[in-house]
Amino acid sequence: MSENMTFLPKKELLSLEELDRMCSTFVGLGVQKLRITGGEPLVRRDIMTFMRSMSRHLDSGALKELTVTTNGSQLDRFAADLAACGVRRINVSLDTLDPAKFQRVTRWGKLDKVLSGIDAARRAGLRVKINTVALKGFNEDELFTLAEWCAREDMDLTWIEVMPMGDLGGEDRVGQYWALSDLRKELASRYTLSDLDEQTGGPARYVRVEETGQKIGFITPLTHNFCESCNRVRLTCTGELFMCLGQEDNASLRDIMRNSPDDDQPLIRAIEDAIAHKPKGHDFDYSRQKPDGQVSRHMSHTGG
Repeated sequence: MSENMTFLPKKELLSLEELDRMCSTFVGLGVQKLRITGGEPLVRRDIMTFMRSMSRHLDSGALKELTVTTNGSQLDRFAADLAACGVRRINVSLDTLDPAKFQRVTRWGKLDKVLSGIDAARRAGLRVKINTVALKGFNEDELFTLAEWCAREDMDLTWIEVMPMGDLGGEDRVGQYWALSDLRKELASRYTLSDLDEQTGGPARYVRVEETGQKIGFITPLTHNFCESCNRVRLTCTGELFMCLGQEDNASLRDIMRNSPDDDQPLIRAIEDAIAHKPKGHDFDYSRQKPDGQVSRHMSHTGG
């Protein structure tokens, strides 16, 4: 996020009841996987009320999976509750295992608190996947450290290329860019990597590390975009539906829903129209040594 974020007034946010109605409408239209992201979703007041409500769709069989992406800071409080709601796996965003570097990149974070939260999640029976943004000059030296830590702890690991999102300010996204093709070559210098044929509708491509048996994923919006297989859309806490992470086009669903409190048909029509306009792909590109395709909103706005 930006150093100085401006947070929205409460009236612009969807209430938990509105989030329930919105998500339930998507489930009714055939969405089978729901991921709750942020920012940090577990800081939302009474978020477990929403999670427990969503679990009814798991019980009915309409929803196949309810998952969470988190920075891990609240997991020691909520891991057991998440498991009780039917969450079976979570993604934890973690870019370094060095406490000083972690505090620097998060501006405030305590690595030991996140590691404690990960332990709590595993004790609760949650499958943990670590998401790490590949940053040249920052965590290049931790490639094998992170891989070996995840292998020891029986956690999957996914590397993500840095994307040109938000007001970059003093950040040099091109300078930070560590191509995952290079990262994979370095991994392959020590390990035997076998491609896995997993089709999740998501952006990651996976390999198995034969020496450890672990799974490592690569999300490569720059070196090899995954747009042709993407079936994801993102709904913000204000009811904006983004059909592509790397495009500005969106559909505003909040007011449509609020203006029809007893009729879901206008909302359904708006969702179907938005999905019909899902773009073919993003325009992220660093090949000319500048962040082409940059979008103005921060990742925390759209959800990670």
